Amino acid sequence: MPQLFSANRRRVLTLAALAPAVALPVPAHADALVLTPQVTQGPYWFDPKLLRSDITEGRPGVPARVRMTVLDQAGAPIRGARVEIWHCDASGLYSGYEGQGDDLKTGTKGQTFLRGGQLTDQGGVATFRTIWPGWYEGRTPHIHAKVFLDARTALTCQLFVPDALSEYLYENVPAYKRPRKRDTLNSNDGIALQGGEAMVAAVREGKDAYEIALTVAIDPRADWKDKGFGPDRTGGSAGGPPPGPPPGGMGPPGGPPRANALTGEARLKAIIPGL
Repeated sequence: MPQLFSANRRRVLTLAALAPAVALPVPAHADALVLTPQVTQGPYWFDPKLLRSDITEGRPGVPARVRMTVLDQAGAPIRGARVEIWHCDASGLYSGYEGQGDDLKTGTKGQTFLRGGQLTDQGGVATFRTIWPGWYEGRTPHIHAKVFLDARTALTCQLFVPDALSEYLYENVPAYKRPRKRDTLNSNDGIALQGGEAMVAAVREGKDAYEIALTVAIDPRADWKDKGFGPDRTGGSAGGPPPGPPPGGMGPPGGPPRANALTGEARLKAIIPGL
């Protein structure tokens, strides 16, 4: 396994410390939690019907453990909910779809890496072993999640991680290095702004992996119907191109669009809180 960090390890610890200490819904009043908002499932959802805690399938990247805690609005843990997560790999590719990558020519049809589900335990917790998510044009780094109660989708959300830590990993870990900088950050990603603080995960450095945690509050009676992207839309299917344009837009003939990435002081101010 390649050496992940340089001697400037203290800088990584400092960046990790920028993450929030707790990721809990904010109480609306003394006896209730604010429900976690619903957001789109995005264009790369399909259900691989794989109950497993390790979703890596050997994909290279920085080890991470995702811990999701599912509560009802009264704050009681929900046992037996099925939590599904999925995200792109270190190079920005999702499993199961064609037309990806910086050139929109890379395909992963028939593959299921970085997807899977777990049933919550008596504490409402589901835990996954994965890698730190990569990025693709038009989106900040994120992890998708769905919470199912029986056949109903009670919640569709996304987990967002600290930009400063992502930036360091992308620039220093070989699996994440790309010829161009990412164009979208937490501060200008529309879905991150829609989800707000309720979807900002708590991150800490564990002994052998980064620990990514999010607590969500759901209405057990909810039955969410995604009206955005994915196989729920007419014409969508698992393993084929997602319906509609790719996340970065169709772009001009001859190649995908190239958004302008922030640089220098403007980029630092957008990534690091308080500058």
